[in-house]
Amino acid sequence: MALQNGKRAAGGFIKDFQAFILKGNVIDLAVAVIIGGAFGKIVTSLIEDIITPLLLNPALKAANVQDLAKLQINGIKYGVFIAAVINFLVIAFVIFLIIRSFEAAKRKEQREEAAAPEIKPDPQERLTLAVERLAEVMESK
Repeated sequence: MALQNGKRAAGGFIKDFQAFILKGNVIDLAVAVIIGGAFGKIVTSLIEDIITPLLLNPALKAANVQDLAKLQINGIKYGVFIAAVINFLVIAFVIFLIIRSFEAAKRKEQREEAAAPEIKPDPQERLTLAVERLAEVMESK
């Protein structure tokens, strides 16, 4: 009997877990994490391969350093720190642009909904409603 209760408990656990996994929120979260990871790689490449060299080439040339990680004074790797700061600023700017574009699209949609012409019922519906109201008034008297 204890073995059957254990199987039922395990079966219930598995069913609960399956229901949890198949909920839309969990799937949406998994997709967001995967896309976020891919986006993170794109942003990292943009910063490390394009923006950082453009911004720091003068500093790298002045210090006679080929690699940003080798920019250091007395063991303090300020080159890596500068790259991390630039990385943060670029990511924050991209997120700002994305949020701003979503908000602009939302405002545009709200303006379009507010500006949408009010749909008037066709004349036949208006006539039917008027006759029904007249009939109600006549019946009440």
